[in-house]
Amino acid sequence: MVSLLPRSTVTTRPVDATADADADDADADAAADAPAVLDPACFHATLLMAVADRFGDHLRLAGQEIKESAAAVAALNLRGNAHGVPYEIHTGDSLLDNRLGAYLGAAAAVVCEPPFDLPQWPSAELTTDPRWAFGIPAPRDGELAWVQHCYAHLRPRGVAVVAVSPRTCLQPSGQHIRTALVRSGVLRDVIALPKGMGSLPDTDVYLWVLRRPPGVPDHAAVRMVDLSGLGDAADVPHEFAAWQRLFTDADPTISRAVPRLGLLDGDTNLLPSRYVATRVEASADDLARVTDRLQALYAQVGRGLPRFAAPTSPTHHVYVTLGELERVGALTIRSRDTTPRTGDLLLRTLGRPPAVATGTDADDAGVAQVVELDATRLDAHFVATFLRADADALPVANTLGALSRDDLRRCRIPRMPLAEQRRYGNAFRHLRELRDALSALATVSANVIDQTVHGLTVGTLTPGLSPGCVPRTYPR
Repeated sequence: MVSLLPRSTVTTRPVDATADADADDADADAAADAPAVLDPACFHATLLMAVADRFGDHLRLAGQEIKESAAAVAALNLRGNAHGVPYEIHTGDSLLDNRLGAYLGAAAAVVCEPPFDLPQWPSAELTTDPRWAFGIPAPRDGELAWVQHCYAHLRPRGVAVVAVSPRTCLQPSGQHIRTALVRSGVLRDVIALPKGMGSLPDTDVYLWVLRRPPGVPDHAAVRMVDLSGLGDAADVPHEFAAWQRLFTDADPTISRAVPRLGLLDGDTNLLPSRYVATRVEASADDLARVTDRLQALYAQVGRGLPRFAAPTSPTHHVYVTLGELERVGALTIRSRDTTPRTGDLLLRTLGRPPAVATGTDADDAGVAQVVELDATRLDAHFVATFLRADADALPVANTLGALSRDDLRRCRIPRMPLAEQRRYGNAFRHLRELRDALSALATVSANVIDQTVHGLTVGTLTPGLSPGCVPRTYPR
């Protein structure tokens, strides 16, 4: 275990030096009364910055980090937060020297991705600690120590979201703690995320959502959500409304409410994949029909591959910035809360490319800004594609992975007549639709192959090839 570092606390909320003392006192009282959100393993404060982006300045943030250099970066990041959220960052080992003790039983929420790479934690030094309300974690179960550490800081109805590794969901040495968390009604959700969403590359991450009961424990079912099969981490919901739709409308292969007695029967395995509906086994005839359809679709896609001619003379574009277009009224940059209209330009979170609004539910996914275009002067698909090329060269500093308004205004597109824009726009739209079709075909094809492999292993298919199917030899 890393030795304890000296305490280093930074608290800030910028105050105008010319403001009077009464105003300073009022600000301090308001900050003290605001709900507190903690991260006891905050590293560079990425999670705390995401909380600030989501809730603005209606709360206060507190974090602790064992590495002094990382704590300094965390303080710097929070100091530069645009919302001016009051915060404090402490340096030290949260489990051995809790500098957030003032918030025990008082925090509105805790978010935490504890260190996954520590082989053991010094359980022998803390066997009588009151934080272990659900049992003393074994030396190999450090993540269960972090889970209880986070929970201990919650006030009634407070919520903790803690990342754990797969082993914590099923390791025998932690069964008694998992059982206590389930039986008490504290554990509310377990969410399996796609690989690579944690801070360590190529790791599987699960989120445990805990809630301190306000009084009488609530023994509602535990929601098990398996998003591990998503091909792109960007498809994981990032807005509250999107999570609500997933919980309400998800099919049984993704989400299921499991009665607590069902979890307590056996080893209290908390892997969602164990509880969501199993795949439907396709018959040989089903797979044959799907394969025939895929072959026809691939033939159609092949005929639709475009071929563009080379220009008769070198192309030299004259560029104009979006800021200039905004000043002359050709476009208007609106907030993420604006309801997009068909044809609006959507700037996305997580580095996803700009898109043109279609007037469907797909428009609601990860919107950072809405740009309203004057359709008599600008073609939306033309702007979206050239904007993507320029936006990719700009660094993104915020936690949502989206361009700021100032950066967006600096992006450039070529200056062209509307008719020429539409020629480019039609070509871009065709290529985008082709790319989406190929991506969908690849996903379906992979699923068919997986189902075929599954059928071969469970005996619903035989490895003999159908008549007329010539096996292809691929280079090694």
